[in-house]
Amino acid sequence: MGMVSASWAADELGPAKVVFLRLSPGVDAVVVIDNVALGPAIGGVRMRSDVGAGEVARLARAMTMKNAVAGLPHGGGKAGIAAPPDMAPAEHERVMRAFAKAMEQLSDYIPGPDMGTSETSMGYVHDEIGRAVGLPAVLGGIPLDELGATGFGLAVCAQVLSEAKVAELAGARVVIQGFGAVGSHAARALAERGATVIAVSDIRGAIWNPDGLDVAALTAHKADGPVAGFAGGTSVPRDDILGLDCEILVLAAQPDVLTIDNAGKVSARVILEGANIPITAQAEAELGTRGILCVPDVVANAGGVICGAAEYRGAGREEAFAEIEEKIRDTTGELLERTRHGTLAPRAAAEHMAAQRLGRARALRRTF
Repeated sequence: MGMVSASWAADELGPAKVVFLRLSPGVDAVVVIDNVALGPAIGGVRMRSDVGAGEVARLARAMTMKNAVAGLPHGGGKAGIAAPPDMAPAEHERVMRAFAKAMEQLSDYIPGPDMGTSETSMGYVHDEIGRAVGLPAVLGGIPLDELGATGFGLAVCAQVLSEAKVAELAGARVVIQGFGAVGSHAARALAERGATVIAVSDIRGAIWNPDGLDVAALTAHKADGPVAGFAGGTSVPRDDILGLDCEILVLAAQPDVLTIDNAGKVSARVILEGANIPITAQAEAELGTRGILCVPDVVANAGGVICGAAEYRGAGREEAFAEIEEKIRDTTGELLERTRHGTLAPRAAAEHMAAQRLGRARALRRTF
């Protein structure tokens, strides 16, 4: 497997540990614990055939920054399992249980659901080692995907932007790349706040209606088939929706979907980074020069990990969602304040927010 020969960036923040695991013949995994200055690391388990250590390390760093920005008592970590996410349920259970036992001794890492894994996956992990977040409700968890914690947080972020007169939410045209667990809930929450969702995509295609899509009907349709087959709009090539004229573009799919090669076709006023690391650094800089506000992933999509941290300490769903609203309101407002005079780009501002908290925590930690 190519993971073991991969490289990743390292600096004074981390990573603290990069651990490769052999789950079974032909199925390997990697756990990256980036930084634990604030507490045990929380981060999702990504299952994809081509996931590699370099990507997982980048995602783990994003979790370090996200948890610090949100004011959580947790560091950042991430795991990747190199296996197809659409394997048979029995095989998925076997792989997740093997993963749990293999990383049981990494006690400073608390796994949660991510692309290719779910609340059920975390149920298997918890059954094996007693340590996971994003658990099924029957196990006392707050199911992040079922309740839409991350999508809710994205809508709260957009509401703050609207109140600050950055982008009016009422009547705003919204395009959502990735109509999955995050994107579908973001669509619903944004529509409830007066926005008009005009286009969405999934891995197999896209649907567009300039007058607005019926989000509830589209969500019901998505349960049985790809969005491109929805009768309430016109099927368009999947990646074309990135260039549609709109006020808000929500990126809720894969990493690095916007690069310096395709960022030029974006015509949104605001981009909400619903996925982790969806825009390369070069592309973020290019978009910024055009006056397009990219709200970084570490601010915009923190709803999921805020919910997971609340679950971990024993909070219920009402308390968790109240905390998502409070924290994302605070961090989005602080981000806008730090970027108001144009001296800091949004990504740099978010990194400064995280660095200040991490610096205070590191000063209290033992060093060797």
